[in-house]
Amino acid sequence: MRRITGQEAIEILLQVMENQREDPVMVVLAGYRERIESFFVSNPGFRSRIAHHIDFPDHDAGELLAIAEVLAAQSEYCLSPAARDAMIDYIARRRQQPNFANARSIRNALDRVRLRQAMRFVRRQRRGKPRGFANHRSRRHTSKPRV
Repeated sequence: MRRITGQEAIEILLQVMENQREDPVMVVLAGYRERIESFFVSNPGFRSRIAHHIDFPDHDAGELLAIAEVLAAQSEYCLSPAARDAMIDYIARRRQQPNFANARSIRNALDRVRLRQAMRFVRRQRRGKPRGFANHRSRRHTSKPRV
């Protein structure tokens, strides 16, 4: 089976949208504003065929902190007061950087925290520390995330 290219897929989709006027097709394009705009510029037929454009604003700092706390809790972590302050600082600094990805940036930061914790655990195991140091199932506290 031959694989189709992105441009071929766009042309097929445009053709289906044009031919299905009696029985409309729903097409959802999701992405960051700048990338969607670039897509419309490079594919001029799309803009006029999509009736509704909805722009969702980025999460604010409070929402991102809440997302961080929920994601941490889902992994049985609890942000200590110091970790919470560090996350607030991280969010403020990270939102100013290019390629900020909203909740994905928060999820990635928490993934790095878990990875660093695992690395610390392995290092302690190699130095002969007791096995139970981070092996328990109770809520754990995260350390300061880095940008």
